[in-house]
Amino acid sequence: MSGYSRDRFHIWASQGHGCDTRDVVLKRQGHDVKATSDCKIYNGSWTSPYNGKTYTDPQAIQIDHVVPLADAWLSGAKNWSDDKREAFANDLTRPQLLAVTSSLNEAKGDQGPDQWKPPSREFWCQYAEDWISVKHFWQLTVTTAEKAALTDMLGTCA
Repeated sequence: MSGYSRDRFHIWASQGHGCDTRDVVLKRQGHDVKATSDCKIYNGSWTSPYNGKTYTDPQAIQIDHVVPLADAWLSGAKNWSDDKREAFANDLTRPQLLAVTSSLNEAKGDQGPDQWKPPSREFWCQYAEDWISVKHFWQLTVTTAEKAALTDMLGTCA
């Protein structure tokens, strides 16, 4: 992890109108989301795909990087420019950012699918597809253990 720091990714970049990336994800994934004129989110409901439970406190929700920043660092992002790392950390186009319960985001930490899987087995297929999509687009490497875990998770797809 030589040289790694979350700060090198400049997470939650401004997205305009007082909103940062986190705010945009909360608005996009939530229902009946209410925010102040400067984009401070104070109400809504969010269903965490990792466990299928719904939460109404925006402070109980964190934004997960499906492919964690540390994993990205080890699989190629250490060679990127700071601008490219910022684009990765704030990617609103690919399935890289998910509003999830704080406890599950913290339990996952920087682990890949060979070390951590969402508790909701019903989400394994989508999670594996999202992981692969992000890694493919950003041209990040995949370990043998990671590939085996993803293959296992893809086996749950209908």
